[in-house]
Amino acid sequence: MFQDVSNVQRIGVALFAAATAVWTVGLVRVMRRDRLRAEVRRRADRLRALPAQQGPPHAEAVQLTTDERAAFAGLIRQFGGRRM
Repeated sequence: MFQDVSNVQRIGVALFAAATAVWTVGLVRVMRRDRLRAEVRRRADRLRALPAQQGPPHAEAVQLTTDERAAFAGLIRQFGGRRM
């Protein structure tokens, strides 16, 4: 090294370089951990978006009469022709 640099300055530069390396490694680890947590959250959100049941609950089910089914089918045909 340079002759006019004291040992204290050399130690200071070495400590600064070591602290920079430790900080960089820590930052990379934190970023990877956050990215992993975000991916886990996205997967959990996708799973929550799946329907829990394949139809209305039994308490909300309504039995329609034949006339009501025919009227409903007519409404479906009527609205099915329109494109919104």
